[in-house]
Amino acid sequence: MPPLTTHPTLGDIGRALAAWAPPGSAQSYDNVGLQVGDPSRTVERALIALDMTPAVLAEARQREATLIVTHHPLLFSPLRTLTSDGFVSNLALRLAEAGIALYSIHTNLDAASGGVSFALADLLGLQDVRFLDAFPDATRKVTALVTERHVDALREALRDNGHVVIYEAPAVIRPGMETPADTHVRLEVEVPQWDVDAVVRTLQTVPSGADLRYDIYPVAQPYTGAGLGAIGRLAASMPLSAFLAHVAERLTAGSLRYVGDPDSPVETVAVCGGSGSSFTRKALRSGADAYVTADVTYHKFFEVLDADGRPRMALIDPGHYETEAFTEGLLQDWLRRRFPTVGWHCTATRTSPIDTFVPPR
Repeated sequence: MPPLTTHPTLGDIGRALAAWAPPGSAQSYDNVGLQVGDPSRTVERALIALDMTPAVLAEARQREATLIVTHHPLLFSPLRTLTSDGFVSNLALRLAEAGIALYSIHTNLDAASGGVSFALADLLGLQDVRFLDAFPDATRKVTALVTERHVDALREALRDNGHVVIYEAPAVIRPGMETPADTHVRLEVEVPQWDVDAVVRTLQTVPSGADLRYDIYPVAQPYTGAGLGAIGRLAASMPLSAFLAHVAERLTAGSLRYVGDPDSPVETVAVCGGSGSSFTRKALRSGADAYVTADVTYHKFFEVLDADGRPRMALIDPGHYETEAFTEGLLQDWLRRRFPTVGWHCTATRTSPIDTFVPPR
């Protein structure tokens, strides 16, 4: 995307974010995208925060920002009323009254290459980083039967929209099919399931009229262009005791909950920003020496123990906010590069409502 010389609209910003982290890659329970605001409004100043809070709103008003971008959505489920009662409803009403838009990019950013878990891996100094868990059933194959005279136009239209033809050959006409007037060509494109509608729209723009036919098939292989969590390795092995200190320092964590042998070596590390305890067994199977994530329940810690109660892998929970707070800087850097005419500011507010009490010894 060439640098903009004018101020972008909310729609421009939303489309750019959706190209990086497609909303279709978000988890089914999630609610991402523009939550409050008019897509046609231009943006000169914006504030970025992990969470939407009253303090963030006050800071946005002070900075005269017309957009707040958060990682965690304010609106997870539909509101029955928009009133001053309740935390969520009150904030949504105040945003609307102030004319400040809210855009949230949550589990779709978790799933993106270079997204939250990749940034966490980078912060911890991991190398050769890849997804911990690719999307197993997300690949689709779209096959199109198009007249030969329209193949070049279709191929170019698909390429312009970021879709690559992986197979092309003369079409075999099935017995009983009416013989077409033109020679046909079969094209195949593999895409994640959330891109299927875009491919179909592209197919429908090609002026092949009634001759265009297409089919959509699931592919029995994972889609590796998106996933959840990440795994990599440290530049040099270190004992778990030293790695715990490293994690606490890099994530500015006041405390860590963990299971593990302090003397065990750590080199291969799996991570998942936020609530990633459901991938604990995946991290174990991936050969990680340690797994860093958050919101680990008491019984989840038992999953890393062997039959004799010894830890097979270290499981480390620095806290939800601590494993995602850097997302503010991640979004700021990404948005500044693409929309340099906007003043992008990270909030000065620590949005987590949780404090840690460490009694004096």
